[in-house]
Amino acid sequence: MAWSIAEVARMSGVTARTLRHYDEIELLPPAWIGSNGHRYYEERELLRLQQVLVLRALGVSLSEVGRILASQVDELEALRGHHRQLLAERDRLTALAATVSRTITELEQSRKDGRPMTGINRPENLFEGIQPAQYEDSLRDYPELAEEIGRATATMTEAEIEAGQRERTALMIRLAELMAAGTPADADAVQAEVDGQYQAVAALRPLSAEEYRAIGRSCVENEQWRAAYEAITPGLAAYQRDAIEAYATTRLT
Repeated sequence: MAWSIAEVARMSGVTARTLRHYDEIELLPPAWIGSNGHRYYEERELLRLQQVLVLRALGVSLSEVGRILASQVDELEALRGHHRQLLAERDRLTALAATVSRTITELEQSRKDGRPMTGINRPENLFEGIQPAQYEDSLRDYPELAEEIGRATATMTEAEIEAGQRERTALMIRLAELMAAGTPADADAVQAEVDGQYQAVAALRPLSAEEYRAIGRSCVENEQWRAAYEAITPGLAAYQRDAIEAYATTRLT
């Protein structure tokens, strides 16, 4: 039995654009291409796609996924290995849930005592369990950009990752204070913060307006990102998304 690219996209949640990209980089060629030019996939390709998605969920870059799949001999043994990694990822997510829970407790106490949000003891704790490579999962419609970000973050040291976590947390707190003050998302003060974010990512390469909008949408659509924003103050994830939308519209188009 064979499935069209549209059917595989529907079943897997991977866009047809991404599936075509996987074919172009020889990561997941279709079983055959019909006379109409459409790609078709059989069971073997679906199993390979499952492995690709499992490895991507574990934060493995596309280039490394290709190397892993090319070197494996026994599919069953490979799946056992993926299973072990998923169990480890489950433990990481448990740690992430504990991080968000701890932040909620600290914020509740902070508000009870009348202290400002910047009273959080260790801001980097907000991002414990969140890895920079998670940009990739949120940019599936832009696989080339995701791959470039993945390559850059894979070379970061622990100190660089922690510094980035602290800066992202500080930014989130500054945005929360602007939102609490009633500052519109397209105001100059907010846009200055967003520009700093854009420049950090664009250091890899310039982003198009749509690519940056995709990052903005991820603040709401990516569960872990949204949890981190909402742990600071409700509505912050949407505020960040709207701020990025305004930036992309006024400065990147």
